Formats: sequence, structure tokens, C-alpha cells
Amino acid sequence: MVGKKEVEKAYEKIAPWISKTELEKSLHLSSDETEVFMKLECHQRIARSYKIRGVMSKLLSLKEDEIRRGVTAVSSGNHGAALAYGGNLLGVERVEIFVPETTPVPKVQKMESFGAKVNRVGKNFDETHSFAEEKISERGLVEVSPYEDEHALAGQGTVALEILGQNPRIDTIVVPIGGGGLICGIGAYAKEFDPGIRVIGVQTEACPAMADSIRDKKCYEYYESGQSVCDALIGGVGRLPFKMASRCIDDVLLVSEKAIKKATVSMMKDERIMCEPSSAICYAAFIENRKIFEGRKTALVISGGNISWEMARGLLKECDKEE
Repeated sequence: MVGKKEVEKAYEKIAPWISKTELEKSLHLSSDETEVFMKLECHQRIARSYKIRGVMSKLLSLKEDEIRRGVTAVSSGNHGAALAYGGNLLGVERVEIFVPETTPVPKVQKMESFGAKVNRVGKNFDETHSFAEEKISERGLVEVSPYEDEHALAGQGTVALEILGQNPRIDTIVVPIGGGGLICGIGAYAKEFDPGIRVIGVQTEACPAMADSIRDKKCYEYYESGQSVCDALIGGVGRLPFKMASRCIDDVLLVSEKAIKKATVSMMKDERIMCEPSSAICYAAFIENRKIFEGRKTALVISGGNISWEMARGLLKECDKEE
């Protein structure tokens, strides 16, 4: 079971390998009674994503024979890039990543630049995952999952450890949800630190997999999603996060694709922060639900910054036209 103690142990291991990212106040969103802070995981060195925390926590737990076999992951981009980078740091000779055909080219290039073999298969994350399961077993690789592994979840929970160390007055943490590993790692730590802290998840309306799983009390490991600008948040929910959800998540907010696009642009223009839509979704959730955050001290987890210039430019043009 992942809890505060496990997160603290993970942090001791991974601290030399990660950046302690800034918890920066948003002057644009804050008011006299409501304070909003951004945990800038988009500023993680090289990886530009919180994923390096879970990856390093898992890799540092492996035995020598497991390292020799090689490691692998199914990823929409950021997790694969983090695994390729982490493997490179630790001298892992064989790193193989399975990604959807739609994965942005810059993310694929980043993985390859660290020596990983990248397999582009499947139209979406769920198709890729289904294909990869058989191949991973055949090749004898050790899978590094961002949401089905307690070491990985403990590593991701170090985001909360840093937030509450940087500002112990934080009473609300807003987290994007894909497979659910990040929010459950954060919730596991935060709820033991102070049970009164609210942990709120955010999903795109195009893929409310966790929201539906919680509502229906059924884990949707595979989920038919609509078109989304949030490639990192598409697909089903992990079994482990689903089991942890009731004690780690207070609420899940759904955000429209239009709001996510506008928030990504607003972060560029108003905050001077480049982040991907899958991170800006937290910024969008605050804007669309200001009332529930009134009088609170909120941390938005800006989980990654791997946005291509082509996407950024396209969103800027699209939002400028609407204005």
C-alpha cells in the first residue's frame, strides 16, 4: 500500500536524479481571499514532466538481472520519454517503448535521442496497450508502468511532498488524470499529511474514464475516448489507482476541449509558461469552477511541458481568431 512513509522513502532515493520544481503563485488567478499556486513539473530538467519521478523510483528498485533483461513501457509520450532518459542516466542498455501512432513527433524524437527503441503501433493508447502486452511478454522485458506499480506511484507522490514542504498552508491540490497514478500518489501522501486537504482530479470531457469508474464502481481499464488535444489523458484507468481512488480523490471535474485550449494559450500569454494541454487542463478547471476554490489555497499540478511549437502556434492562432 502506498502512503506517506513510502513516498518519503521514494523521495530519498530519487532526489539526486530529479529537479525540485517551483511552486509559483499565479497572480493572474489569485485574488485577495483566494490564492492559486502552480507546481511547475513542466520545468523538470530534460524530461519536462513529473513522469521522471515514478520512473526513477521504479528503476532504482530493480535488481541487476531485471536491469539486464531491459525495460519497457506503453506510453502516449511523456512516460516513455522519462523512461528513456532515466534508463540512459542509469546505463540501462535496453529500453523499448510502445506508443500510439498519433504520438507527437517531438516526443518520439526525445525517446530516440536517449537510445530507446520506439514502436509506433495502434490508433490510440488502449490499442497500443493491447498490442504491447503480448510483445512485452515475448521479449522478456520488465514493464515500468506509471500506474500499476507501487514504486512508481510513490515516486509520483513526491510531487505532493514538495508542494506541502514549499507551502504547508495549501488546502487543495488539483491534478490531471490519465491512468490515475499521479493523483493517487499525490492523494496518498496529502491525505496522511492532513486529511482535510482536498485532492481534486481533472479530466477532459472527451475521456472521463476515472469519473465514470468512480460513479459506476467499476474499473474501466479500456475506455472509448473522443478526439482530444490532451494526448496524455486519453485511455482507461489503472487497476491500482482505481482501488486507491476512494481514499485519495475527493472529486473529479470534467473540462471542455475548448476551455483546455484557451487555458493553454492563457498560460503562455498571462503566465509566460509553456505547457502541454494535458497540464493546462488544471488551469482550465480552476477558471471554469472558480466558486469551489473561493477562499482556498490551491496548488495546480502543471504536469508536463512537452508541447510542440506547431501545436502551440496552432492553438494561438485558433484562440486569436475566436477573440
